Amino acid sequence: MLRPVAKDYLWGGRRLRDEYGKDVPVTPLAETWECSTHPDGVSTVASGPFAGQALSEVLAAHPEYLGTHPKTKGELPILVKLIDAREDLSIQVHPDDAYAREHEHGQRGKTEMWYVLDAAKDAYLYYGLQHDVDRCALRDSIEDGTVTKYLRRVRIRQDDLFYIEAGTIHGLGPGALVAEVQESSNLTYRLYDYDRVDKNGNRRPLHIDKGLEVADLKERVAPAQPMRVLRYRQGCAAELLCRCRYFEVHRLLINTERCRQLIGYRADSASFRVLLCTSGCGTIFFADEVLRFYKGDCLFVPADSVAMRLHGKAQFLDVRG
Repeated sequence: MLRPVAKDYLWGGRRLRDEYGKDVPVTPLAETWECSTHPDGVSTVASGPFAGQALSEVLAAHPEYLGTHPKTKGELPILVKLIDAREDLSIQVHPDDAYAREHEHGQRGKTEMWYVLDAAKDAYLYYGLQHDVDRCALRDSIEDGTVTKYLRRVRIRQDDLFYIEAGTIHGLGPGALVAEVQESSNLTYRLYDYDRVDKNGNRRPLHIDKGLEVADLKERVAPAQPMRVLRYRQGCAAELLCRCRYFEVHRLLINTERCRQLIGYRADSASFRVLLCTSGCGTIFFADEVLRFYKGDCLFVPADSVAMRLHGKAQFLDVRG
């Protein structure tokens, strides 16, 4: 199990604490970085023989845990978060890998996926542009506070998913609880932040020049929810949510209440896996260890690990590098 890092961005709320058991002294609680080795927030191992160690330290000592897939390149390539948007996130955009390498000291860019865990009746997100816009017009709209007139506003519901490529201007509206899977990056270029101030009366910095350099200024069609197929076996069902060059995400449902045989689970030699419990609870039997898991818990499964068995009634995001 992992212990997350908490972020107190001004748009956050209380739901990660109240509904997901995140007992951290942070208010507002906007994000928890559940599985991360990024220098801006490194998860800690909460149980087992490495308890108390930073996940980055464990993986540096045991690179074989990452698997043999070349995309890992000796480091964890993904970051998994929970997000509570009590208020609007900024209107923002992320650079791609090529831009980040050249302009951000060799860092990764940021392509991400949002999976909606819960959404208020009128919840929405901004996703790209409604029509082509030239850079000067977009800059003018940012300066006069009207940039959202150009953005495509999309209603969201529980269980929706959105793949947000680097370069896509976007922003999450209030009333949404989201799980995010992304490249291991913290590069966000804020274009507009609603003229808000933080608890010290300061406005958060904007990154308009860089943001306009990397932004896709072409029309984006409204994102359609992809066809998803649940595949069943006794006590378990799974479906593919997203597969891209950076990560693969499945939704895994287990219900062994009427099963005598527990659900077997392991990572293959090619890649680690990350299990984020988004609802329910249960028990994991791993070698000689027995772990209870609850809604909000996150587990890192090393590549080519010993098979573990799951018992309970729960839903997970199953993330693979």
